[in-house]
Amino acid sequence: MRAPLKEQLFSVPENDRTIMSYWEKFMAGGGERPPLVRSIIDQSWQRCQRGKVDHGRHQAPPPMPEERLRELQNQCRDLIDASTPVMALARDFLLETGTVMVLTDANGIVLSMEGDRSLSLSNAIEAIHLLPGADWSELTCGTNAIGTALQTNLPIQVHSTEHFCFGIKQWSCSASIIRDPFDQSILGVIDISGLRGSYSRHSMALVVAAASRIENHFAQIEMEYRYRLLERCLWEAPRGMGDHVVVLDRHGRAIKANGDIDAVLRDLAAAASEHGLLAPCASGRARGRRLDRIDWAPEEWLTPVFDGSERLGAILVAPKRGAAARPRPRPASPLADAAPSQPFAEIIGDDPQLRQTVSKARRVAATTAPVLLLGETGVGKELFARSIHEASDHASGPFIALNCGGLPRDLLASELFGYAEGSFTGARKGGMIGKIEAADGGTLFLDEIGEMPIDLQPLFLRVLEQREVCRIGEVKARRVNFRLVAATNRDLRAEVEKHRFRADLFYRISVVSITIPSLRERAAEIPRLVEHFSRQISQRYGLRPARFSTSALQRLMAHDWPGNVRELRNVVESVLLTATDDPITEADLPPELSGAFEHRSALDRSNAGLTPIEVAEREEIRRALQDCRGNVTAAARELGIAKSTVYAKMKRYGLGRRMLEPTA
Repeated sequence: MRAPLKEQLFSVPENDRTIMSYWEKFMAGGGERPPLVRSIIDQSWQRCQRGKVDHGRHQAPPPMPEERLRELQNQCRDLIDASTPVMALARDFLLETGTVMVLTDANGIVLSMEGDRSLSLSNAIEAIHLLPGADWSELTCGTNAIGTALQTNLPIQVHSTEHFCFGIKQWSCSASIIRDPFDQSILGVIDISGLRGSYSRHSMALVVAAASRIENHFAQIEMEYRYRLLERCLWEAPRGMGDHVVVLDRHGRAIKANGDIDAVLRDLAAAASEHGLLAPCASGRARGRRLDRIDWAPEEWLTPVFDGSERLGAILVAPKRGAAARPRPRPASPLADAAPSQPFAEIIGDDPQLRQTVSKARRVAATTAPVLLLGETGVGKELFARSIHEASDHASGPFIALNCGGLPRDLLASELFGYAEGSFTGARKGGMIGKIEAADGGTLFLDEIGEMPIDLQPLFLRVLEQREVCRIGEVKARRVNFRLVAATNRDLRAEVEKHRFRADLFYRISVVSITIPSLRERAAEIPRLVEHFSRQISQRYGLRPARFSTSALQRLMAHDWPGNVRELRNVVESVLLTATDDPITEADLPPELSGAFEHRSALDRSNAGLTPIEVAEREEIRRALQDCRGNVTAAARELGIAKSTVYAKMKRYGLGRRMLEPTA
């Protein structure tokens, strides 16, 4: 089952000549589809032909006027906000690759784009109108990754001659749908496009991973709104009342009720029918717009809930069938019937060092002390932070996460502290709540806190000490009470010594430090993690779980995994999407892993007879030399020892040229 689906999603550039020949016959009204032409492409061409798409089109229609585009971007503000960190990474990651990352709405209208801005690519982009405000739906521009992904609800590559329109056949693109994590409705598309020479099979894995990250960011944003909504609706209707009381989010979705929510909605459906109204819907987006009114509810049933001028949702009070009384909800105790969580359950592994780390995190979770999570990129610091939150007294409050790296100074400040309406050009109407304020009553998780600009650090320190925050553009302080969990992959003590991080802030956030072991320190658990990720990813894409051969697992265990668990998960996802064999073999693994096994074996042999301390010293010197591309002077400076000492250690530990080759 797995192979046919993947064959439909990926392009094969070697088939361009056959595909072009069939396209010419198809346009002439005849010809049988060759096996090398994917059926998903042929079906798209047929839709385009039935929709009378001009096959000679060489560009999208001109972008919509600037004013209409701004309105559309405002309507899609949550999607754009959720995509901002991913698009910011694309700005640097795609430089000089000949590709751009494109974000569209659910109709295929381009909202924003980032990536390679070379003159030649920019001219090509303008020539085909791949610009904000342009319509790239399938029935407008023919078969293309954006439009066809929206039509099929699948991630897809469309390369060169597979495009329906002749003037767009010099392009290659990969796209994946972005879904609302709450009701699975389509929010938009993330796409990577470039001229045909930029084709890469891995672009598919990149857009799928980007879509997943955007969906996670979107869920965080939506949950922040819901927490704020529930904070203003802390009530519990007493038994025996004659009314149903339901909390509706800003999209009209029921998220809480004074009883079993399904039973309440069934009764409301009957009540709405008796009033000659439409039946309510438990999910959906109120026909794709923010909640201003609900078609199935009389206006007198609804009480809007605001935070300042921002509408968060509504409380609906509707009569039960046969009930006459309709008292309003009264303030009471917080809602407390949420499903019980299992803190730390998602941390997979029985490695003694990992279990010791989990045990320490469990103990500190019961306190209110700030926690600093230390570890390399990708070891699972956010997973630990969430688990600490879920095991703490703040579990009923929000978990608010913010990555301090990769954001410009001003954007980070507004995300952290919030801002008042009119405080700067482009500020939202009504202002914006900051992450600190949103975390009130819960946990604030600041990842990569070592990246926080030095001039913002005293402002954040004041928040920690005074327990109050001022939005940008305001003078009124707002009281906040939150648990801080911070994380970094930097040596903050060294950063303090270099005056890049404030000592007073460091001591304030590191009351308890927890070091999370890297994946290479517990390489024996890689087979278990591979099985876990394979099961998760297969369920997500509807694939049959794949087995990994013993040799493939050995090669994975030999890799250094600089990106740790996150990198392993990405590799497993990429392999599941691209491999054709079952079990998966060494040949299916990414090329960057090809030399890891032999290299690690050589390292293991050279470690023979050394004490653990000597092995650690040897590895530290090897890494420094590798980072400095074999430059002994630079490595000595990095290590803080004499150059002659480095030479002596290289001779003692047998660090020749081959041993300095990269392992990833």
